[in-house]
Amino acid sequence: MRVVAINGSARKQGNTAILIKYVLSELEKVGIETELIELSGEKIQGCTACYKCFDKKDGHCAVKSDIVNDCIDKMVEADGIILGSPIYFADITAEMKALIERSGMTALANGSMFKRKVGAAVIAVRRGGAIHGFDSINHFFHISQMIVPGSSYWNMGLGRQIGDVQTDEEGIRTMKNLGENMAWLMKKIVV
Repeated sequence: MRVVAINGSARKQGNTAILIKYVLSELEKVGIETELIELSGEKIQGCTACYKCFDKKDGHCAVKSDIVNDCIDKMVEADGIILGSPIYFADITAEMKALIERSGMTALANGSMFKRKVGAAVIAVRRGGAIHGFDSINHFFHISQMIVPGSSYWNMGLGRQIGDVQTDEEGIRTMKNLGENMAWLMKKIVV
C-alpha cells in the first residue's frame, strides 16, 4: 500500500509539512509506503476549462508546463492521498486550489480516477479559517468518490512561525490519530 502526500505550502518544510509528517509516520509504522511532495516554489496555474482532458482521455491535464501531471500520476498510483495546506485568507493556497481544479477535472474526464482511494486533508493555521480550508479539500475528495477517515478533531494544527505547530499537543495527537485511522481504513478496503 502507498500514500502520497502533497503539501501546498509556500514554505518548504514548514508547519504544514511537519503536520503531514506526523500522519505519514503512523502510516509507515504499519508498513505503508509514503511520499511527500512539496509544491513550494512551483508555479501552478488553475484549470483553463479547455476540456482537452475530456477529448484526449489520457489521464493528464493538457497544460504540461508544471508539476500537476506528475502529481496526478502519483495520486493515481497511490491507495491514499493526503492534501495539506496552510490557510491564507481563510482558504487553501492558490497552488493547492490549482492542483485540485486540474487533477479533479482530469480525474472526472477519465472515469473518476481517484474513486475509492482514501483521502485526508491536513491544515496548518495561525488562527481562523481552518474549517473552510478543511472543507475545500474534503469537497474535492467527496466529488472524486474518495473515502475520508475521521480523527479525534478536525485535521488541523495551530502555529505561525515554522515549528510552532510542534507545541500544539492536540493538533499533533489529531495527526497521529488520523494516520492510525487512515492506515486502519486502508487495510480494510485495499485489496
